[in-house]
Amino acid sequence: MAKSKYRYNSQTLAYERAELSFKQRLFKFLSYISTGLVFATVFIVLFFLLVDSPKEKRLKRELAQKDLQFKLMSERIDQMNKVLTNIQDRDDNVYRVIFEAEPIPENIRKAGFGGVNRYEDIENIGNSEVILETSQKLDVLAKQMYIQSKSLDEVFEMAKNKEKMLASIPAIMPVAGKDLTRVASGYGMRFHPILKYRRMHTGMDFTAPTGSDIHSTGNGVVEKAERSKRGYGKHVIIDHGYGYKTLYAHMSKILVRPGQKIKRGDIIGHVGNTGLSAAPHLHYEVIKDRKKINPVNFYSNDLTPAEYEEMLIISSQSNQSFD
Repeated sequence: MAKSKYRYNSQTLAYERAELSFKQRLFKFLSYISTGLVFATVFIVLFFLLVDSPKEKRLKRELAQKDLQFKLMSERIDQMNKVLTNIQDRDDNVYRVIFEAEPIPENIRKAGFGGVNRYEDIENIGNSEVILETSQKLDVLAKQMYIQSKSLDEVFEMAKNKEKMLASIPAIMPVAGKDLTRVASGYGMRFHPILKYRRMHTGMDFTAPTGSDIHSTGNGVVEKAERSKRGYGKHVIIDHGYGYKTLYAHMSKILVRPGQKIKRGDIIGHVGNTGLSAAPHLHYEVIKDRKKINPVNFYSNDLTPAEYEEMLIISSQSNQSFD
């Protein structure tokens, strides 16, 4: 029980029981209530700061699960990237090599995204690092897969045209073996019998009697059929497509015209001795992507392995060229 309070009365010179007014009792009551509320508020705040509520615990578990799922997703994207890299490597170094197509440049495969910041909305989310990283990986993967898909579509079209390509690429000798006297000179540095100095011989010479048949070495379209008294003399150029062209020079007679479609084996003219030539022969060139290359690698349909080996030996000798 609360002790009674007394106060000294100077008039009566005695202590009297102190009686509180209603306002004083109300103020005292309210002060107790206020103090209690302050302590209760502080306690509640500290409790919620230090101790998670069941809802907060549930949300934290969900966030932890989402972070884990994003990390697992990121790892799966990395694995898919490894698979895609393997496909890209085979595409550039196997499929496109088979069909003699240029590989896709690295700057196209790895190109970034231009323009506005596509991740601005994500960056404004709290703790967005995992989401941002995963989104960027997905975008890069999606773009590379799109490019690879287009590449495989192109390879598929090349595969459908493989038969046409094989029929077009030079693959036989331009003069039949029964008509050949010899292979006079091959591709490389040779001594010219007329000009009397060594120079690059950009084709192969086939010695044969004047009038011997000259055959197209692949399907194509006649690009040029020119009658000249100098250089190549009477000569024909056939465009086979796929970057390939063949040239037939020093002919005695031309049997085709520009724009005419030609099949492999068709007779396009006869061996002669026109232009800058010292004896009847055919000068034959293979041109790939505007570069003259060694024709000896394009007789696969005519020669056995043993005959091809002999052809290599003969064509590599540094004898005179009839050009």
